[in-house]
Amino acid sequence: MRISIKTIQIMTKSTFYHAGCPVCVSAEHDLIQLLGEQNVQIVHLGEDKGRIDEAEQLGVQSVPALVTPGGNVLHINFGASMADVKG
Repeated sequence: MRISIKTIQIMTKSTFYHAGCPVCVSAEHDLIQLLGEQNVQIVHLGEDKGRIDEAEQLGVQSVPALVTPGGNVLHINFGASMADVKG
């Protein structure tokens, strides 16, 4: 019997996932203004496609989306589905 242990990363700040579209960029600017740059990590999935799986595992179904430190996924407006982001 094999047991797989995954490392659980505790988030200390929110993560904002987006794909670079105008809706996403506008939301990014607003979130930085609201939360402060030090409290939000910005992930541009169009430039960092290696993090698409991570976003999906966290429950991101479309972008722009904000994942809170508590693990809640807040889908903001609608820019693109994850299928669109994957290409």
